[in-house]
Amino acid sequence: MKELNEIKKDIYSTFADIASSIGYSEIHGRIIGALLVSNKKLSLQDLAKETGYSISTISLSLDLLEFLGMIKKIKKAGDRKLYIELQGDLLEGLKKAFIIKVQKNISDSLNKFEKYKETLKKSKNKEKKKVMNVLNILEEEIKKLENYINLLSEIKLP
Repeated sequence: MKELNEIKKDIYSTFADIASSIGYSEIHGRIIGALLVSNKKLSLQDLAKETGYSISTISLSLDLLEFLGMIKKIKKAGDRKLYIELQGDLLEGLKKAFIIKVQKNISDSLNKFEKYKETLKKSKNKEKKKVMNVLNILEEEIKKLENYINLLSEIKLP
């Protein structure tokens, strides 16, 4: 039995590492891992017990997973508990999570660059031309990345 629990915890950790590597909280990965291992709907309480997180923390994390299409929340008639089940394709959900995260970072960077350019236009510093040049190069590279991510988002997974 102890061996089985160790394997389950390792699976949860693997998914936590994947979630962290694409910029999300490890709790998201642990929830997915617990649902995969159980291979059935789990109540909010069961997910909290399996992952070691509080019910309120689990509850907050479910909203993102639901938005990504990875889980579905279910209420059963006559039962006050909330149940969660895996939904859709796991790899497609990971792809969507990755793309959303990268697109947000791209957008944030481009907005920041615009603010820097406005600041530099008003500056009298003699280094401003060099810095503006670097910003323009970075902006071009980020826009290339944006095009790549947009193409990647259109690719259908096998």
